[in-house]
Amino acid sequence: MTEQSEERKTLGWNYGGQALIEGVLMRGPHVAAVAVRHPDGTIDVKTQNLGKLYTGPLSKIPFIRGLPMLWDSLGLGMKALFYSAEVAGQEEDPNFSLQGAAGIGMGAFSMLLGVGLFMLLPSLIAGLLVTGERALLFNLVEGAIRLALLVGYMAAVGQMPEIRRVFAYHGAEHKTINAHEAGAPLTVEGIRPFTTAHPRCGTAFLLMVVLISILVFAPLGKPALLIRLASRLLLVPVISGIAYELLRFTGKHADNPLVRTLIAPNLALQRLTTREPDDSMLEVALTSLKAVLAGEAAAQG
Repeated sequence: MTEQSEERKTLGWNYGGQALIEGVLMRGPHVAAVAVRHPDGTIDVKTQNLGKLYTGPLSKIPFIRGLPMLWDSLGLGMKALFYSAEVAGQEEDPNFSLQGAAGIGMGAFSMLLGVGLFMLLPSLIAGLLVTGERALLFNLVEGAIRLALLVGYMAAVGQMPEIRRVFAYHGAEHKTINAHEAGAPLTVEGIRPFTTAHPRCGTAFLLMVVLISILVFAPLGKPALLIRLASRLLLVPVISGIAYELLRFTGKHADNPLVRTLIAPNLALQRLTTREPDDSMLEVALTSLKAVLAGEAAAQG
């Protein structure tokens, strides 16, 4: 590995992305860019400057930095997703929009649905299956149900043609980031050979949340239903903060053989949420990354 590519891997945590509808979001420490394939075949690109959240003092405090960063990334990702939906929908309805109350309402509903499905429902089901005060068994069953729901959901939605295309753009995003970190030429031909898996993927983060939740909830035993559900909600930030730090650590040391073994399930799970992209998708991801890199150079220079 060259000195230049080693530096890219060291700084790699500052770069991330997200698959969109016919597009890709890329984010650096100072700039984010959205590239979306317009129905007429052209690529729309939007860039925006980010605040100090990713580079300020708060970004250096372990177990605290993850929460505001994750929240900001969620908001950034939702806005990018809505924008990509608007661009993709212009072919059928030029006035289609998800701005304002419609977008906020959809985002809030999606968050509530996710929390209810993956945090509260497993606890309810486990309470019905495990009777008595068998706390350890209860928490193991709850964790197993949460994991089964997560994997089942990913596998099910991946069968939808529209989502399969989004997952292919997810693969394009990963290939592009992998190529950049390796110092490969930033061309479609240069990024095409790289893998669609990446150790810092959001899919890996979700798996870590599920596994860490078992460890965090286990000492609480099996409290009454309302207390149990409240604890699941209140401890989401704690679990997310731990998962963020673990993802950060494994991402930085992914070349270590032991770490590589530990993250093998994370990489395997990404087979459900990524697909091999075509060259047009790679072009979109590449356009987004180049816009970010140009913005970062301007911001630092």
